[in-house]
Amino acid sequence: QVRLVESGGGLVQPGGSLRLSCAASGSILDINVMGWYRQAPGKQRELVASIGSDDITDYADSVKGRFTVSRDNSKNTMYLQMNGLKPEDTAVYFCKMYLKYRGTLWYSNYWGQGTLVTVSS
Repeated sequence: QVRLVESGGGLVQPGGSLRLSCAASGSILDINVMGWYRQAPGKQRELVASIGSDDITDYADSVKGRFTVSRDNSKNTMYLQMNGLKPEDTAVYFCKMYLKYRGTLWYSNYWGQGTLVTVSS
């Protein structure tokens, strides 16, 4: 009933920029919190940035000042602008949304399939 699709990943040189998008589709009634996570090889998945329905944002210390999360509620879409990318930012980036869709009474978490970001010269 609900599908999240990430896009915008790829290969970029250190210091470069990328913009990730995560679009949710389906009979969505409301999206509360949205978040970006990443998982590097051999490491646990970690929270990168989140944005609430009130547009309050939160960032991992490692990306503060370089990454910016935003959302467009009219499109059920979240973005992650990544500037000043470093090799240690290399990971698969996943989006997660806490949402409610038509036919349900409660909110649940949904994940995208992930998009690979590689930072290398």
